[in-house]
Amino acid sequence: MFDMVPFKKNNSLTRGDVFDNFVNSFFNDDFFAPININGFGKGFKVDLKENEKSYVVEADLPGINKDAINIDYSNNYLTISAKREDSKEDKNENFVRQERSYGEFKRSFYVDNVDENNINASFKDGVLKVNLPKSAKGNDNTKKIDIK
Repeated sequence: MFDMVPFKKNNSLTRGDVFDNFVNSFFNDDFFAPININGFGKGFKVDLKENEKSYVVEADLPGINKDAINIDYSNNYLTISAKREDSKEDKNENFVRQERSYGEFKRSFYVDNVDENNINASFKDGVLKVNLPKSAKGNDNTKKIDIK
């Protein structure tokens, strides 16, 4: 259905010294991580859901115009890409910290058993919602294999 990868390899559920965990989490935190060269750090956050009739993808894209979002479905891959323009005019501002990023980013998800002709999307309040209806064939490609 979906191709997902865990975000962190080291979380607080591992055993070890409390001080070591504190130091590791402090210095390995995203606060000190450099911004990704493509912009937006590690990308945008997405929720993937499945119900009886469809798959639903909800992506947080705050501060992005609807016209700057592109959605493609090809070869069982849903690809969402967006671009945020740098709208700064005064280059002499003295930022202490600047976290808002500008640039392009893209995420792809493997989703099969989709009726490509009825995919629809909506964008409201910075949240993109993509509805991917399941195709009528269902699990027809499942076959029981007998062991000889």
